[in-house]
Amino acid sequence: MKRGGKMDKTELRFKGKQILSTISVKERQEMEAKMHRHLFASELWKRAKVVGVTLSQSHEWSTEPIIEEGWRAGKKMVVPKCSPKEKEMQFYQLDSYDQLERVYFGLREPKPNEDSKIEKDDIELLLVPGLLFDIKGYRIGYGGGYYDRFIEGYRGKTMMVASTKQKIDKLPMEEYDQRVEYILTEAGIQSTYQF
Repeated sequence: MKRGGKMDKTELRFKGKQILSTISVKERQEMEAKMHRHLFASELWKRAKVVGVTLSQSHEWSTEPIIEEGWRAGKKMVVPKCSPKEKEMQFYQLDSYDQLERVYFGLREPKPNEDSKIEKDDIELLLVPGLLFDIKGYRIGYGGGYYDRFIEGYRGKTMMVASTKQKIDKLPMEEYDQRVEYILTEAGIQSTYQF
């Protein structure tokens, strides 16, 4: 069922990128520090032994402090490798940044290694990127649909990492769009269950 069309999402992606581009370096660092404090103090983080997270690019919320705190806390930190042909993601355990390679668009991804491959159901907490979100946990990502495909049938906890500035009243939704259960912002962690 559609609430709006493809054009809406294209415009919304542009709006999301604009919002992120207007945040100064100082403000971004302050917001990220608050996000990280809320995350590390949460029961969701404390209970998760295996955490899935993307490797952020310069325009995204920094995930390296999350990965490094996970390592310090003895968690298994896992990062995705995308298969553009199949539009699918596979997660691999990351123990060192040396395991990464540069792929298309300057993205960093793990070098595929069967020994470090992690099954979907072994990931207990999945931190999801995105450009915009609404109160129900629907999100506008970067347009590949990788996370929507991955989250479908996923049994662990899902949490989008974003700023309150990226919140929007209602997003256009398509049948394959998947909700996230929690939103992590500089203001705290909000559950989307009640909506």
